[in-house]
Amino acid sequence: ESGGARPKFAYPPQLIVVDGGAPQVAAAAKALADLGISDIFICGLAKRLEEVWLVDSKEPIIFPRHSEGLYLLQRIRDEAHRFAITFHRSKRSKVMLESLLDDIPKLGESRRAALLEHFGSVTAIRKATELELSAIPGIGPNIAESIHSHLNIETAQGESINMETGEIT
Repeated sequence: ESGGARPKFAYPPQLIVVDGGAPQVAAAAKALADLGISDIFICGLAKRLEEVWLVDSKEPIIFPRHSEGLYLLQRIRDEAHRFAITFHRSKRSKVMLESLLDDIPKLGESRRAALLEHFGSVTAIRKATELELSAIPGIGPNIAESIHSHLNIETAQGESINMETGEIT
């Protein structure tokens, strides 16, 4: 949290699991200390040897390979990875698609917003006809033609370029 009150939890976290070894645990501990938080334990799970690191420890804790505790920490780490990767992929896809609209002349923020509100996605805008595009308030025939041509580029050989994937079809 930047500036405001500490977040409220039904059950405040008692443990933060960091992906990494001693340096990552130290960085997480410093971040919590900078926020004035001192009542949450931190451990790090170093992937290489699945070592568990605690704040200010010189040596890692080595759990038996088939330990339920190690298994739990691994599942927590793996779920955090899955969540982060999924989030970043969806965010990157959204930014990539919305940036296609940014390159169209005379298509400012309000017109982009109107198009996205009406059609729901850049993919749907791309599939729309010039007539459907020009029916949106603020989008006349000239801008509709510009939108349509920018989102439906054809190569010199008449092949289409999928603006979402970059694939030539």
